[in-house]
Amino acid sequence: MLQYRRVGVTVKSDLDERDEIVKQVRTILYKEGAECFLDAKRCEDLSSATGTPTFHEGVGVDLLVVIGGDGTILRAVRELQDFSIPIIGVNRGGIGFFAEMDASEAPGLLPRLLRGEGVLDERNLLHISARRDSTEFFHGWVLNDAVISQGTIARLIKLRVRVNDEDLMTVRADGLIVATPSGSTAYSLAAGGPIVHPSLSAMILTPVNSHSFNQKPIVIPGNHEVEVEVLSEERRIRDVEVSLTLDGQWYVSLERLDCITARMNGQTVKFIRRRPETFFGTLRAKLHWGQNPDD
Repeated sequence: MLQYRRVGVTVKSDLDERDEIVKQVRTILYKEGAECFLDAKRCEDLSSATGTPTFHEGVGVDLLVVIGGDGTILRAVRELQDFSIPIIGVNRGGIGFFAEMDASEAPGLLPRLLRGEGVLDERNLLHISARRDSTEFFHGWVLNDAVISQGTIARLIKLRVRVNDEDLMTVRADGLIVATPSGSTAYSLAAGGPIVHPSLSAMILTPVNSHSFNQKPIVIPGNHEVEVEVLSEERRIRDVEVSLTLDGQWYVSLERLDCITARMNGQTVKFIRRRPETFFGTLRAKLHWGQNPDD
């Protein structure tokens, strides 16, 4: 018996042979007796969309199949209006850290997951808000990270970081990454941050190319609140473009004295896995973690 009957399908916009893979997934869904709804924005030009109902931002579906890489999954999470809708990732990108299967596995594995044979893997989301002169001008959710950074000009920016209203550090660097445990294997890792198990409720603060040797990445409890204030000097703020980047895809311009707040409010996004996730196995498979250099 199907556990998920109304299934949405979205796909990476520039994926090669995306029509073929969407048709394949749609055929599997129909064969299992599920209804298929295609992403109105990403599938409207596909021949497979002819006669197939559509959805917007997850509305009206009880499961979302995402075809692409991690970037496509991050985009799909950002656009969800209802985080109770679980996600199945079909990897057609690079590493595919969040994906559960390759396209070749879909005919055998997807029907099983539709029948509820999988398990839910819940990942913490980070709520980000930005205010200027006490007025909030942005808020949103991220699965991986929020990055406050300088633009194309090679100049350091100055940021004051407070945790629960207590001063932590003043950073002079290319930027600062505020990451979730899920995002600890992304940009934060490349910038020297630690890998943190995704089951933990935590935030990772990782300076990017800090000017000081005594400012290193730090892991703080997820129930704390982080506030970052832009402190670039007034006479130079126009020479340095400062931006807030969310999950590497969404950009917000910042100005001097803008404040960015990061907190975990208990909100999660749900991924369907074929078995309880072994994070260490994922590290070995996706990042070749701990691989013997002689192998």
